[in-house]
Amino acid sequence: MSEMHKIVITDASCFILLDKIGELELLHKLYGTVITTPVIANEYGNVIPDWFIIESAKNSSFQELLELQIDAGESSAIALAIEKTECTIILDDLKARKIAKKLGLKITGTLGVIIKSKLNGIIPSIKPLIAKIKLTDFRISEELEKIALNEAEEEK
Repeated sequence: MSEMHKIVITDASCFILLDKIGELELLHKLYGTVITTPVIANEYGNVIPDWFIIESAKNSSFQELLELQIDAGESSAIALAIEKTECTIILDDLKARKIAKKLGLKITGTLGVIIKSKLNGIIPSIKPLIAKIKLTDFRISEELEKIALNEAEEEK
């Protein structure tokens, strides 16, 4: 749990993908407590582990403004992240990532979580997880796979 002191907020895509490949626990092992929003918890659709905190953004107007550009889950996560300090937000959607970056938020994606898990000794290799991801409907390009393997200090 290398970053327990940091606030980590996740969008539904990370939640759903890690659950699909049987690796949801990586979030807990890496970050300890993770925050999500009621909208995302609803999108996830399964029982939320007890190490998650469900929290809403106080500024619902900002969230509604974001919803004009991206979906409700991503909007709720970004709106909540704006209200936190020392926060990392886990987003996979490119448009949502661009908006979060413009707003000055620290972002990572599901692959970033997996890479960080490897670099922190939580998992021995990212290759088996990438293989599982490829069996889902989550798209990962060869270029992104190469980058991920390189960052995880692994070879293809």
